[in-house]
Amino acid sequence: MTFWTEPTWKSLVVGTTQPLFTPEQCQKIIDTGRSQPKQDAEVGHGETGTVNKKERTSHISFIPFNVLPPMYKVLEEFIYKTNNNHFGYEGVCLNEFAQYTEYPSGGFYEWHIDSEIVGKEQPPVRKISMTCLLSHESEFEGGGLEIYSDGRIVNLKQGHAIFFSSFIRHRVLPVTKGVRKSLVVWFGGPPFK
Repeated sequence: MTFWTEPTWKSLVVGTTQPLFTPEQCQKIIDTGRSQPKQDAEVGHGETGTVNKKERTSHISFIPFNVLPPMYKVLEEFIYKTNNNHFGYEGVCLNEFAQYTEYPSGGFYEWHIDSEIVGKEQPPVRKISMTCLLSHESEFEGGGLEIYSDGRIVNLKQGHAIFFSSFIRHRVLPVTKGVRKSLVVWFGGPPFK
């Protein structure tokens, strides 16, 4: 697997040049995500999270580790390589369930970071965030991922993923047609020093 990096982002954003998952694997993840309890996405994390349709409109579910072990094996192998080759953060591991997300037409998520201070739940802290597009890019319009560093909009292809430092502001632009289905994963570790 090869990666691309954006030098203007100081290697804090890394994307795959080949799919992380095949179309069949993407469909398996979609089916699994849809089989889990669905909820309106919240803004915030843990006990501080609230549904706020002015900041985020999407539906999510979480995939437990024991429900889809092959997916988690791929993610663990990938984050090990990605962190060692591009980020170099201490003690990065997969310690949260993956989030399956659907953005319907009109769905979006305003500017936010993934490594907010959440009090008693830390450590570990989120260090690297990953978004993988599960639906085929022809199934929806809009919904690009915008990274705050320079305003570049990332439009992924099915099965491809982007990894970025969890403290970077980012947002998902409104979906204008169809449904954008993605897998979001956070990799954590001890606090930064």
